[in-house]
Amino acid sequence: MNAVLVVNSGSSSIKYQVIDERSGERLAQGLVERIGERGAGHVVHRAAASELARDADIPDHSAAFAAIVESFVAAGTPVDQLGIVAVGHRVVHGGSEFIAPTLIDRAVADRILDLAELAPLHNPGHHAAIVAALGVFPDLPHVAVFDTAFHQTMPAKAYTYALDRDLAAEHGIRRYGFHGISHAIVSRRAAELIGRPVEELKQIVLHLGNGASMCAIDGGRSVDTSMGLTPLEGLVMGTRSGNVDAGAILHLLRRGVSIEEVDRELNKRAGFVGMTGSNDFRDVRAAAAGGDEAAKLAIEVYVHRARHYLGAYLAVLEGADTVVFTAGLGENGPDLRALICAGFEWCGLLLDPARNEADVSGSRVISAEGSRITVMVVPTDEEAEIAQQSIALVASL
Repeated sequence: MNAVLVVNSGSSSIKYQVIDERSGERLAQGLVERIGERGAGHVVHRAAASELARDADIPDHSAAFAAIVESFVAAGTPVDQLGIVAVGHRVVHGGSEFIAPTLIDRAVADRILDLAELAPLHNPGHHAAIVAALGVFPDLPHVAVFDTAFHQTMPAKAYTYALDRDLAAEHGIRRYGFHGISHAIVSRRAAELIGRPVEELKQIVLHLGNGASMCAIDGGRSVDTSMGLTPLEGLVMGTRSGNVDAGAILHLLRRGVSIEEVDRELNKRAGFVGMTGSNDFRDVRAAAAGGDEAAKLAIEVYVHRARHYLGAYLAVLEGADTVVFTAGLGENGPDLRALICAGFEWCGLLLDPARNEADVSGSRVISAEGSRITVMVVPTDEEAEIAQQSIALVASL
């Protein structure tokens, strides 16, 4: 048996899964929370039908990995008995240089940390977990799978900002795009669902979660995406603003608001939480249903922005074969899907209300019979994609 330990780390948490290469079965999975925070950290480990949960002192990512190893032992399945052949790490930002899964050594790890300037909320945590994992699993190959890599097929006209070209080149300012791991696997699974090769399809994928992005995909290749230099651009999100006139940022700076405060406002106090007080769409939906005008407006802004990109990507692709919803809100928000798709009958996009609202899970078609564009819901599975890319790279060595 060949398995991959998939690691998705943040500054204060590590999510992990052990995935069997052939079957895709989750042999184990877990979460370490509150790393480096005051008070005890929390560890949850699931394997087979059992679940172990405990509090522990987790001062750093090395201690977190030690706790993970201990959890495997406590569950009766030590790590070295699971046939793990690689450790796959999700990394949000790979810049322009990391355009494919990459074998990690110390130099690669250091470069991932350098790129934290472009992803300050993500890459430092990735780096800390990578260094810790290299110490705990020194004999296994470690692979970095980058969220930005899928979008490196975008043409220059899509990723170039209209700035002074020397300034942009000096500071690496261009559209990189994110959620590429999700967009890649969802577009392939959507093609499988309708029994057509992904290479012949024009697809628009809406990854709608607390973080949200859209992607125009032509023949399995990203040609445009809503996120940009950082994950801040594009759609309205749980705590991020999405598109904002750069002049508004300059206005705040001129009025004495610090760079750090502007950063917090755009990344942590904007989006749904900024407009309504909650970043949980369930709360926003309930408030809107109860007549809260701010919540109603927030939903309208969210839908308007998504429809803006849907129309834009229909133009970029010159039509589409599929429109695919994924991630938390995309998979579980029939009301949002209906609002976003409404009024696109002119291009042959017809939603079937009963299919859209059916209380079912898994991949499914929700467009009406006769719709020229097939609308689908396809659950994302970034961990499976990381495992697949990691195995493929290790097998090629």
